[in-house]
Amino acid sequence: MAGQGGPEPEVLQPQPQDQPPVDGQPAGRNHIDQVVVGFAGNRELAESAVKDVTATGGRAVAVQADVADEQAVAALFATAESEYGGVDVVVHAAGRAYTSTIADLDLAELDALHRTNIRGTFVVAQQAARKVRRGGAIVMFSTSVVGLASPGYGAYCASKGAVEALTLILARELRGRDVTANAVAPGPTATDLFFEGKDEETIARLAAQPPLERLGTPTDIAEVVAFLAAPAGHWVNGQVVRANGGIV
Repeated sequence: MAGQGGPEPEVLQPQPQDQPPVDGQPAGRNHIDQVVVGFAGNRELAESAVKDVTATGGRAVAVQADVADEQAVAALFATAESEYGGVDVVVHAAGRAYTSTIADLDLAELDALHRTNIRGTFVVAQQAARKVRRGGAIVMFSTSVVGLASPGYGAYCASKGAVEALTLILARELRGRDVTANAVAPGPTATDLFFEGKDEETIARLAAQPPLERLGTPTDIAEVVAFLAAPAGHWVNGQVVRANGGIV
């Protein structure tokens, strides 16, 4: 759920009592008020997420971790276990995007996409599969661009298509654990990373694409994540939920 320019996760903010964790970090299930916020480099954003949780009476800590580094991710999960006694919900929102035609793509950018979007997702999924307790939930992030098959997004869509395949297989491998695994695939969403590098004409064109004729908001996406992370959404499993206002 990040845009061109780096693997920073977005902060999801539904209603305070349903505050989900960010970037693959665990918390409680019924009343999510114990959170570990993982971040790559944007400490200010992570600390803001921590303040959002603590302002409503919850507990939260921010931990810097490269999602593609298995030791760093293992340490992050260990922090959750030592601080809160276990892992019940994992939301992995870190991602990188880059646009180029397939013919012109710099393969260094392809490698960077692979490292964050595929390896990073796999590393988090591996720890989640080992650590999430019975009755828990794992939520990954894809993109609705996979369904649109838009020119210029070949490498990005390939990486997110891998996330979708991994999520379905993970859900099946967790048989007998009572743990769900789903992916959320947002459409154009009004975040700083979305607006970066786009002129007003491009933004207006993208906002007009869905039948609802607007951009999504972080809250739109957060509400979907909160549902999948809650007991009410536990029957949804092994799915890609496209939250995009109807563009695909």
